[in-house]
Amino acid sequence: MKIRKGDEVIVLAGKDKGATGKVLRVYPSRERVVVEGVNLITKNIKADQQRAGRDSGRVTMEAPLHVSNVAIVEDGKPVRVGYRINEDGTKVRISRRSGKEI
Repeated sequence: MKIRKGDEVIVLAGKDKGATGKVLRVYPSRERVVVEGVNLITKNIKADQQRAGRDSGRVTMEAPLHVSNVAIVEDGKPVRVGYRINEDGTKVRISRRSGKEI
């Protein structure tokens, strides 16, 4: 998967199209990412012993998005990601638009 935790991404499709945010979590096996402040849902939480000190109620949190619906941002525009192998043998991600290392 070409998107990693900490990348700045833009949403390409869905109710939050055009929104940008930082990737908080990545689920490679499910091909999904969680983006900060995007795809917010309201969850009803029940108080129990495992959540000691927490009250029951409604919690707003981010839900995962499919990785195909986000793209890395460069200068406010979405870019595609490629790979290049440096002279020392390390593999790095590059922007297809500018050729710069991400």
